Amino acid sequence: MRMKTHAILGHIGTAFLLFIALNSFAQNPTDYVDPFIGTGGHGHTFPGATLPFGMVQLSPDTRLEGWDGCSGYHYSDSIIYGFSHTHLSGTGVSDYGDILLMPTQGEIQFDNGYKNGVEKGYGSTFQKSSEDAEPGYYAVHLDKHDIDVQLTAGRRVGIHNYTFNKPGMAQIVLDLEHRDELLADTIMIKSDRLVVGKRVSNAWATEQHVYFAMEFSTPIFRTAFNSNMRKAAFMFDLDEGDSIGIKVGISAVSIEGAQKNLASENTSIRFDDYRHAATETWEAALSKIQAHGNDDARLSIFYTALYHSMIAPNIFSDVDGKYRGMDGKVHSSDQPTYTVFSLWDTFRATHPLYTIIEQDRTDQFINTFLRQYQDGGALPIWELAGNYTGCMIGYHAVPVIADAYLKGIRAYDAELALEAMVYSANQDKLGLAAYKSQGFIGVGDEAESVSKTLEYAYDDWCIAQMARSLGEDSIHDAFVLRAQYFKNIFNPESGFMQPKMNGGWAPGFDPAEVNFNFTEANSWQY
Repeated sequence: MRMKTHAILGHIGTAFLLFIALNSFAQNPTDYVDPFIGTGGHGHTFPGATLPFGMVQLSPDTRLEGWDGCSGYHYSDSIIYGFSHTHLSGTGVSDYGDILLMPTQGEIQFDNGYKNGVEKGYGSTFQKSSEDAEPGYYAVHLDKHDIDVQLTAGRRVGIHNYTFNKPGMAQIVLDLEHRDELLADTIMIKSDRLVVGKRVSNAWATEQHVYFAMEFSTPIFRTAFNSNMRKAAFMFDLDEGDSIGIKVGISAVSIEGAQKNLASENTSIRFDDYRHAATETWEAALSKIQAHGNDDARLSIFYTALYHSMIAPNIFSDVDGKYRGMDGKVHSSDQPTYTVFSLWDTFRATHPLYTIIEQDRTDQFINTFLRQYQDGGALPIWELAGNYTGCMIGYHAVPVIADAYLKGIRAYDAELALEAMVYSANQDKLGLAAYKSQGFIGVGDEAESVSKTLEYAYDDWCIAQMARSLGEDSIHDAFVLRAQYFKNIFNPESGFMQPKMNGGWAPGFDPAEVNFNFTEANSWQY
């Protein structure tokens, strides 16, 4: 099903006209994207190279811990510890930062310098003025050894280009201990140009698998390892101005999968060819919405927000269709599988946007949900790298499915989808037992009781609409009734949704107060 072309004329501020046109192209929308927006403050975004919904997010790592290090980068930092291949954008919990590489010269250093000082590690200072970022591309100059770095990305491959402006022995450090707790690891030298391995780690995702295959443009002169063999330094004897290119394929399945992913995108020896392809991919993606106006700042905000909406979810299956399921096992599908479903954050606006500009991918997302249900026994709430994180509230895969189905986006098993939706709603965890038995969640039943009652009721209404469309009258009737439970926490005297305690209203209610009865909000917002 394809939606017809529409034109919507809006006015935002002074002389800012927004035209939305599906399947048509804007004038160089990538020119307006600023990947540094959101990298300061508490934005938790990263400036590095990725493709729309790509597996690789190749970006500098400047912050190794703390809440504002969730993406691995903060705009206020002045030290780069390396360039890793996976990053999260905009999350409130830290993870990823897998397969870190860092070019250096001089004495081999396996410590990153974070605790002992950058002069005693492989990290390097940098100047903000040397950074450059655009969709699919990042560049920076490393001060410590006068090295220029360029990064770009394919769908499952990260591409590095390091230019060494001083002659002599150079190293590229591979650090598998970077950031998360390491559960298992391997580094294998297959030839003087090919290195493969794996990294299994524990953080927000309690068992995250990343396998890699990296190909060097220049033969490795010698390799050194640290004492536990979790870090390697690949050495090269270089002349002034020599460059080394590296292509790194990754996989959540196996080393073989990483090699296949690398081979599928190993189409050129020129970095600029990959950079150009990345730009063209982003141009096509961002041109699905055309925005015109005479205020470049507003256009930059608009297109950067659109760009950020396309960084995740990420493709999780390999080029051969294999993927790691929610049961930890390897499965195969003829349809792509995705990961990073932050559904509490995205069900309200981002996924409805996808039903307009990413209809085929919306089908793929929903088919992913159904595989996650079949492989792991539940629809995702906040899924990460094939793990249930237990984060956030609701069962918001439900409205994503219902919204798509009612809009005619239906390339999936609708009966299986309804089964999964009903199953999710009939669990007893996260306050659902109280919700089902008494028609609301009380303060003593579960934290965030008001938010959970309201969002469960909305999700139940979505189940009812899906059931009615499928002719499942009994399911419709049951969930229409459950959808009314929001009324049980509405206080007509105050006009607000309020927490309940011991059969009445909880004392000391202030609609402006953010507390544990609400999820990142207060009663005014709900």
